[in-house]
Amino acid sequence: MNTLVVGIAGGTGSGKTTVTNKILESIDKSRVLVIQHDSYYKDLSTYHGATPDQINFDHPASLDTDLLIRHIRELKEGQSVNQPIYNFTTHRRLEETKLLKPLEIIIIEGILIFVERELRDLMDIKLFIDTDADERLIRRIRRDILERGRSVDSVMQQYTLTVKPMHLEFVEPSKHWADIIIPRGAENSVAIDMVVTKIRSMLRIKSERPPVSAPIF
Repeated sequence: MNTLVVGIAGGTGSGKTTVTNKILESIDKSRVLVIQHDSYYKDLSTYHGATPDQINFDHPASLDTDLLIRHIRELKEGQSVNQPIYNFTTHRRLEETKLLKPLEIIIIEGILIFVERELRDLMDIKLFIDTDADERLIRRIRRDILERGRSVDSVMQQYTLTVKPMHLEFVEPSKHWADIIIPRGAENSVAIDMVVTKIRSMLRIKSERPPVSAPIF
């Protein structure tokens, strides 16, 4: 398939999903598959008895990025994949999986998606959402309390011990690999309009490209 892959990165609470939704408002949603890097967190059982408070969930090693890379490649080849479903309350993967079918556009969201070169190389467009740190923290607190059943104390402790240090070590430097940096996230309608125009243009070019045939021996 002539699939267009768009990566949307940025710090925790930067507004990646909101920007994705803004993009989806301007293109045919039926042609787009959105994949969250968060779905690929490793199961708690892989930590050999460690408790959640002992695990750095903001380090690249906490994510099964190799599996994500394999899934993106298979989707680009026209194959369906079974995506893990991760429970953020128990820190475990559910037994059931989510079937993802190949579509023309794949959007990958995540704070660490630009860290691994092998994953970056699968992307046609790389966006980095650059949002003020205080605003990101407020959004993180609200999300973790309302959606993930966390307490304010646990959110703040995690932010201090791992989220902020890992942001400075991995997320912020990965901005270097972005093709487009979008300040203020979804509020920046001009930048989002430019991205939508670029996506349409690249999709048109890909659709005009003849499919690659397997060699005949």
